[in-house]
Amino acid sequence: METNRQKKIAGVLQRDIADVIQLALREAGVNGIIVSITKVSVTTDLSIGKVYMSVFPHKEGTKVLEEVNAVRSQIKHQIAQRTKHQLRRMPELSFFIDDSLEYIEQIDRAVKGEDNPIDNPDLLETRKKK
Repeated sequence: METNRQKKIAGVLQRDIADVIQLALREAGVNGIIVSITKVSVTTDLSIGKVYMSVFPHKEGTKVLEEVNAVRSQIKHQIAQRTKHQLRRMPELSFFIDDSLEYIEQIDRAVKGEDNPIDNPDLLETRKKK
């Protein structure tokens, strides 16, 4: 269970990380890609923060994740500058792709009958043997 402090810090980090990433995309001249920070969770000792990003279009997600991980230290530094009066130590940030919107969209298409796995078995992921 998250404490109020964890929730507050996660909210501050979510807003600031979104601002920094959007600014970086604008400065890089990247058009047509939308990145939003869907969730940030922080450990109880506030040393690690997990950042979940949603990327539109979805196929650009892995590329954006690689680029964000390449400049992770600069993002951390910029966030530390913004939160220096609220946080003593900046948590280590780990970035992940949040594909829940894509998953919901797949379920929605299947329910509407647009993507029927019985008619097209290629829609289903192949099971991995353990």
